[in-house]
Amino acid sequence: MKKILVIQTASIGDVILATPVLEKLHQYFPEAKIDLLVKKGNETLFTGHPFLHEVLTWDKQSHKYRNFDKLMHQVWFAKYDLVVNMQRFFLTGLMTGISRAGMRIGFDKNPLSFLFTHKISHKIGQGIHEIERNLVLISAITDNERTMPRIYPGPSDFNHVAAFKTGLYYTLSPASLWFTKQFPAEKWVGLAKLISRDAAVYLFGSPGDASLCDEIIRQANHPAMKNLAGKLTFLQSAALMKDARMNFTNDSAPMHLASAVNAPVTAIYCSTIPGFGFGPLSDNSRVVEITEKLLCRPCGLHGYRSCPEKHFRCAMGITNDQLAAHL
Repeated sequence: MKKILVIQTASIGDVILATPVLEKLHQYFPEAKIDLLVKKGNETLFTGHPFLHEVLTWDKQSHKYRNFDKLMHQVWFAKYDLVVNMQRFFLTGLMTGISRAGMRIGFDKNPLSFLFTHKISHKIGQGIHEIERNLVLISAITDNERTMPRIYPGPSDFNHVAAFKTGLYYTLSPASLWFTKQFPAEKWVGLAKLISRDAAVYLFGSPGDASLCDEIIRQANHPAMKNLAGKLTFLQSAALMKDARMNFTNDSAPMHLASAVNAPVTAIYCSTIPGFGFGPLSDNSRVVEITEKLLCRPCGLHGYRSCPEKHFRCAMGITNDQLAAHL
């Protein structure tokens, strides 16, 4: 293999869980030029990556189909030996199918999987983690050993956050794209009040999450809380997570960010469950979820904009004692 393309244009968490495939391909084909195609905005996760040759980006927000057409031509002319497609959607299936690569690998759920040379069964649940689902894609040319997700914050990333590491600290990532995956603000306030007043508490998120973080800080009245939402890159956030006493997250991207640098992480599960295969992977990783068995939980793979049952007991039933056990 001389030229390889890996395709994962979904959310940042999905991209992080694709990195074991990059690690494994580099292990088996160290001289190959490995390219990665991601959604625009996610490319910063791979700044300074030690063995990626090029990170291609697809702008889905502005002129989605025009930009896709340009990428199609770019992939066509690149003449890859191998294309690995982790997506199960038509357009990336089309790109894979007409790439001219000798090996075109993807999941059988892709509507254009008949254009692939290798179709792999895709199964949710049954104790299979997403990284294992992805690694099966390349099992015909590598081995079956589990490989952890990994990203590579550089010296500049660690230097940028060094001033925040002067003592004991925790991080909280309170936001999620999905309401039913997001631990309620008042519950984050309760968690913040449990943290020692001698420890710093840093809140992570996107620029759009800044107001949520501000409100949590206001209500918690903790003397050493700082809102970092929108102020750090992915790699800088990971560099800060690395040395935290604990990183508290939802079932969302920050959980995977912590896993990718083997940082301690406690993931709070509301409507979803770890059994779907997207749980934390750090050596020091924990899960907090309601102990009561609810007939409505899980209500979906990705969550909803509101609780279908109108009570959100999967989140409201998590107690301070459960949270305090992970401080």
